[in-house]
Amino acid sequence: MTSTHLQLPLAEGPGSVSHAPGLPDGFTETFTSRYISVGDLRLHAVVGGDGPALLLVHGWPENWYAWRHAMPALAQDYTVIAVDQRGIGLSDKPQGGYDPASLATDLIGLMDALGHERFAVAGHDTGFAISYALGADYPDRVQRLVLAEIPGAPGTTPAPPLFTPAPLNDRLWHIPFNRAETLPELLVAGREDVFFGYEFAIQGGNLPQEAIDYYVGLLSNPESLRGSFGWYRAFDAMLAQNQERATRPLSMPVLAIGGERSWGGHVGEGVQAVAENVTSVVISGAGHWVAEEAPGQVLAALTEFLAPYRDGETAVQHAA
Repeated sequence: MTSTHLQLPLAEGPGSVSHAPGLPDGFTETFTSRYISVGDLRLHAVVGGDGPALLLVHGWPENWYAWRHAMPALAQDYTVIAVDQRGIGLSDKPQGGYDPASLATDLIGLMDALGHERFAVAGHDTGFAISYALGADYPDRVQRLVLAEIPGAPGTTPAPPLFTPAPLNDRLWHIPFNRAETLPELLVAGREDVFFGYEFAIQGGNLPQEAIDYYVGLLSNPESLRGSFGWYRAFDAMLAQNQERATRPLSMPVLAIGGERSWGGHVGEGVQAVAENVTSVVISGAGHWVAEEAPGQVLAALTEFLAPYRDGETAVQHAA
């Protein structure tokens, strides 16, 4: 384990390791919640383990906790950093800076502060888009990349039509809704359990109620609710940025992960449009929340894909 993170301020209270329900046995003996300053921004990350660095980036509407089941096993071989994105959990929630370029730069600052020059990254959902930007914008820093559970970074594959069949509409309607300014907060405040509970259910999920209650509790205040919509409100910038990124195919190895009852093999198809070396895995029986619904399968896929990185594969330097 690197000593750098041990010198960083501990994070306590709701959203930290010390207040998270249902953690795997021994979790708090390995992992601690830390605050890391990146310029004027303070990020929260849960850090532990020993070995080469592995950055885990959650999706919406979750936080670091989404990776909890896989983290202890991963920590046996890696220094695991599970971050709360800007706007989420215990990380700061400024008014702007939610486009992928800015969010990727946040994470570069995080890894710089922790002393990791090169690292592997795994991103789920919104974390997919952020991790894709991280790999595309900083190819000299990202050695291996895992992208889970959206069918391609927005702007790199054809967008679905405005009017889609009902089952697809049910899974996508939140994107245009969340992009609207101000109105979502007015409609969701006081009904967070209804809104977010619907999203966890409709995305093919089988999350325990304890986990859903935990996520909803963290989002049930005005600042956190606003911050949770920040990524969506930067969609126009993301589309423009990703169209440019798509002209520079990723050259590092990439693992695409889809849930069988969610995006399945479409994830791999989307990733192949922007990367040269893609392995695709479909998680049997899982919906959207793959790391929580089928942690054993996800861990097996990560373990196999990351093994060359763990064993010290020669880093390929990419032109920026």
